[in-house]
Amino acid sequence: MTYRIIDTSPLEAVAKPLIDGLQWEYATRYRDHRADSEASAAQELARYPAALFAPPEGAFIVLVRDGETVGGGAFKRYDARTAEFKRVWTRADQRRQGLARRIVEELEARALSQGYRRVYLTTGFKQPEAWGLYIDSGYVPLFDRSIAPEVHVRLPFAKDLRKPFSTDALDDLRPREPPGEHR
Repeated sequence: MTYRIIDTSPLEAVAKPLIDGLQWEYATRYRDHRADSEASAAQELARYPAALFAPPEGAFIVLVRDGETVGGGAFKRYDARTAEFKRVWTRADQRRQGLARRIVEELEARALSQGYRRVYLTTGFKQPEAWGLYIDSGYVPLFDRSIAPEVHVRLPFAKDLRKPFSTDALDDLRPREPPGEHR
């Protein structure tokens, strides 16, 4: 099967399956933890203007197979040297084929070419597949792993793109608030 990476915007039709898929995923995974999980998921996906995911400070990509969007992801500026990954997703029937890793690698390459040295991201406590992907891809957990994930709510990870697996340049990205608090 042939896959193509397309640079786009969350406002384009090719991105709609990614946005819709993420909204469904967030709503269903967190249904037991949020009173109105569908509204909460929609609000999360609308939280950032599309312009934040456009070059030169951001990127939004989709992975297309046979004319269908089957994955994608994005980043925006976190600070002058750090990209913040958002919206990394693979369609359920396309998982466990290395596509999410390919999306992460494509985003990392774009972040490096746009001058970023590090990546910061958060994922939810009900997304263990994402934790595994990020850890296997060299991301450092920035939370206390001895505490139950649901206490943290959002699980932050980071990676030094120039020195993978190094933690020297990541300390300022560690959360300052107690577990369960988030911005």
